Amino acid sequence: MPDAERPIVDLGGKIALVTGASRGIGHAIARRLLEAGATVAANAPRLDEATLAAFAALEAIRPGALIPLEASVDQPEAARGLVRSLYQRCKRIDILVNNAGILRESVIGMISDEEIDAVLRTNLHSVIHLTQGAARLMMRGDGGAIVNLSSIMGRVGYPGQLVYASSKAGIVGATVSAAKELARYNIRVNAVAPGYIETHMTEGFSSEAKAKLVAQIGLGRAGRAEDVADVVLFLASDLARYVTGQVLGVDGGMVI
Repeated sequence: MPDAERPIVDLGGKIALVTGASRGIGHAIARRLLEAGATVAANAPRLDEATLAAFAALEAIRPGALIPLEASVDQPEAARGLVRSLYQRCKRIDILVNNAGILRESVIGMISDEEIDAVLRTNLHSVIHLTQGAARLMMRGDGGAIVNLSSIMGRVGYPGQLVYASSKAGIVGATVSAAKELARYNIRVNAVAPGYIETHMTEGFSSEAKAKLVAQIGLGRAGRAEDVADVVLFLASDLARYVTGQVLGVDGGMVI
């Protein structure tokens, strides 16, 4: 491809793993990485009919460049097995995007043990397990990029979201700690903290709640999955080659 036609972000030859890639922000991230030339291992807990349809749309972008991987990353062995599967197939990993997450709402005093366990295992424990596995492979090569999905709630909190906010704040700590430890191996670790993004997670919000949230956003609109995906693409690419240990807010000015 002539230089004039080459995309600004070129991930040709890179192997990327994106968790929770069947819908929402994860699906948009997988799309952006594929469009930039990466081979993308798209993970989902189940390869059911809806997931296969979503992955077919990704496969159509660059046939042969998508690797569907079924694994529930909330289970430690499954998370580790996800990295092993990708190694067996591709012998390396260059980009890890820890996107998988769940949202549960409960007021303090009514939070069940099951909710605490499920949210922390999916949102935070998986990041730790996958970071360990991917980092080992990246150390053997030329390094790599890890991008974690935190949230505005991990920075400023929100009523009814004690557990979710705790998990996302934990991701900030994990990101900064990993960045300090892995920089010597040329492994960059960053996070994005989305604000109010229109996805399946926010579909259940009432019209009044959505209007209240938008009123707090400086740019005057809810975010889209693509808004987050573009920032992840930047952090995963060589354009961010001197960026590590950062948490970038993608919230339209909701928190300044």
